[in-house]
Amino acid sequence: MLIWLASYPKSGNTLLRSMLASYFFSSDGSFDFKLLKNIKQFPSNQFFKNLGINTNDDKEVLKNYINAQSKINKKNSIQFVKTHSGLYKLNGYSFTDLNNTLGVIYIVRDPRNLIESFSRHYQFSIEESLDYMINGLTLKRNVNHPMTFVGSWKQNYESWKKFEISNKYLLIKYEDLVFNKKAIFIKILEFIKKLSRSKFLIDYTKIENVLNSTSFENMQKLEKEHGFTESATDKRTKEKITFFKFGPKVNRQSLVKRENIKKIETVFDQDLKFFGYI
Repeated sequence: MLIWLASYPKSGNTLLRSMLASYFFSSDGSFDFKLLKNIKQFPSNQFFKNLGINTNDDKEVLKNYINAQSKINKKNSIQFVKTHSGLYKLNGYSFTDLNNTLGVIYIVRDPRNLIESFSRHYQFSIEESLDYMINGLTLKRNVNHPMTFVGSWKQNYESWKKFEISNKYLLIKYEDLVFNKKAIFIKILEFIKKLSRSKFLIDYTKIENVLNSTSFENMQKLEKEHGFTESATDKRTKEKITFFKFGPKVNRQSLVKRENIKKIETVFDQDLKFFGYI
């Protein structure tokens, strides 16, 4: 069964995946970029090509979301799956369903801090990024992924709340995961334990290794030494854009014009209050 690791882009999904991959796919909890291969992204072309689907045909891809997920679930084990898709129904086809979903861990981030990272990764201007965050984003198909329907920042997080009624939903704030890392990670593990109805014991020694090896400083060091396949390529220079650049100690809002921060605060006023960001 699938446990979705869902988020709007640049909201901390990489940190969440890194911690889970270190805990569940290493012997001692030590992180390595190679471990991330154990957590696939959906939608990805590989899942549809296995069904003989032309990934350039957006309607056929949408039509086969559930079929692709059912095939993943034939492995008969818990599968962590990353997604930036919203939980939408498009052309009459749902993104996922209760038959394929064991649970959802949704990670949300203050959009005022998110926008600079979003802009740098996708190589949009701050103004373009703001427009996408407010009015909706669809990621174009590429060699690895079919078209992905992200939606706006608000639409994305609200869409996944549908799983709240089935007690299969855990909301995590990126800021809490960074600054209260141990307590939040234990909360995540307890949620997974409940979902899986497993009697596995939480290994606190392993957790300490996870916390240390997924520190920003260590992940930045690993990227400098080995590179990071998920970092974007600069369209102009063709060089890799540093993924782990600033870290949580940098105030990202200071890198964005006040007028753009103000617009985010105006448009998402109630949402920011709901999450305790203002």
